[in-house]
Amino acid sequence: MEKIIVITKEDFDLFKQELLTEIKSIFDTNIKKAQWLRSKDVRELLNISDSTLQTLRINRTIPAYKLDSTWFYKLEEIQAVLESNKIN
Repeated sequence: MEKIIVITKEDFDLFKQELLTEIKSIFDTNIKKAQWLRSKDVRELLNISDSTLQTLRINRTIPAYKLDSTWFYKLEEIQAVLESNKIN
């Protein structure tokens, strides 16, 4: 015979919060591991188009590094640019 378990709204809310915290932790860990980002990653991170990223790179707004034909960006430098342009 199976046990009947009653789950309250508070139980569900607690589970939801714990799950979101764990997902955020995993996401943050993965982002920190990715010190070097490719153009696709930066476009997704900033939700910008390829042409916008190219303009930011050409204007030297975002520091970029080229290896062969591939552009790379440092996550910490992108974060620094965003922080330095913060509007209160």
